Amino acid sequence: MKDLKYLAAYSIPVFTFLSIYVKGYWAWATPVFAFVLIPILELIFPLDSYNLKSEEAAHKLKLKLFDWLLYLNLPIVFSLVFYGLYQVTQSVLEPYEIIGIILSLGILLGVNGINVAHELGHRQNSAERFLGKFLLLPSFYMHFYIEHNFGHHQHAATPEDPATARYNQSVYSFWLTSTFRQYINAWKIQNKLLKSNKASFFAVKNDMLWYVLFQTIYLIVIVLLFGKLGLIVAVASGVSGFILLETVNYIEHYGLMRLKTKAGRYERVKEIHSWNSNHIIGRIVLYELTRHSDHHFKSTKKYQVLSCHDNSPQMPFGYPTSMVLAMLPPLWFYIMNKRIPKTMILKYN
Repeated sequence: MKDLKYLAAYSIPVFTFLSIYVKGYWAWATPVFAFVLIPILELIFPLDSYNLKSEEAAHKLKLKLFDWLLYLNLPIVFSLVFYGLYQVTQSVLEPYEIIGIILSLGILLGVNGINVAHELGHRQNSAERFLGKFLLLPSFYMHFYIEHNFGHHQHAATPEDPATARYNQSVYSFWLTSTFRQYINAWKIQNKLLKSNKASFFAVKNDMLWYVLFQTIYLIVIVLLFGKLGLIVAVASGVSGFILLETVNYIEHYGLMRLKTKAGRYERVKEIHSWNSNHIIGRIVLYELTRHSDHHFKSTKKYQVLSCHDNSPQMPFGYPTSMVLAMLPPLWFYIMNKRIPKTMILKYN
């Protein structure tokens, strides 16, 4: 039965459905659940730092259940997006209801879309990577696959990484710098890959061009089916989704910087270069994303077998709570800055 705990990740889609179906004040059900109820639950439930034994991990890796729990997010996410657009465009709604539905869809796209896409994007199976890229489509963040896999994992915890927040950088500043720098970096990485394969810019292997095409087609379909209002809601939901992602990026590596060796190169990524959380609710809902150091240690390691390292910096709160705190920069700096090793602060900031 413990293997079924990840069904809790579907709580976001359930609340999103309620937001769309019931409407009224229920349109805000998902934001309240994600950023009020879950933080409260994380304060109530004890931390869980248990690591699987080797035989337990081997057993879980054989179970396809954990893979299907990811795959099912694809029809769920797209069904709820189109259902939400249908309801918004076919019903007479108050502005607060539309905003609530937009935020609900944004949280859905961030948690069950981008977050799941991130997990699938690290898989060795090309079909799984394709599913991951498709889940990035409604958030207009398909370039994330290239920048994250070929950029972030190489440059994490260095000034060269757009997805690593600097010491005393606010989350609002980070949204801008990370979003634009990641997109630019994705094109740079794509061009390098094309050159290494001796392919032209307009070659079939230019994935960035395909991403632009797919996302344009998606928007055209939205306009044809749901009109201008549908387009506005779809774009706003997508932006909300990737802002949620960038907020997660912000708290994952905030202020943690790799030192340089005598040769002038950065030390390898270690367990000390990511913020972790053992708060059980956030772990389950986010498919163990909160065990981020182990993910960087071996990016192909599946979510159900990720471990907690004793030397990894631990967040005082779970990821959902930390995201709320990040929205209040003075409070965030007060809580987090004293937890960052002084050597990391003095070296780069």
